[in-house]
Amino acid sequence: MKKKVYFLATALMLMFSAPSVMASDAKSKPEMTDNQKVRFAQINQRVEEIKSMDRSELSREERKALRNELQEMKKEAKAMTGGVYLSVGAIIIVILLLILLL
Repeated sequence: MKKKVYFLATALMLMFSAPSVMASDAKSKPEMTDNQKVRFAQINQRVEEIKSMDRSELSREERKALRNELQEMKKEAKAMTGGVYLSVGAIIIVILLLILLL
């Protein structure tokens, strides 16, 4: 019984200390190449164009196309800046596995 409590306490400590370690790593972003910097500037410029647009005149299909374009650009920009992202589901599965194994 003491062993299980020890492992559970250790798992909880690691779980709560890991985000702080990952947060400090997130501050150091990887350097982008020149091509990536140019593409990132193009994405920013296009986003500003879309923000300044009068979307009330657009049809439903055009608004949907703009929304999809913005989502694709957001995904591309995130991929350029790097980083590891875990979904809530993945975190829950990891926690459940830890509980079952310990």
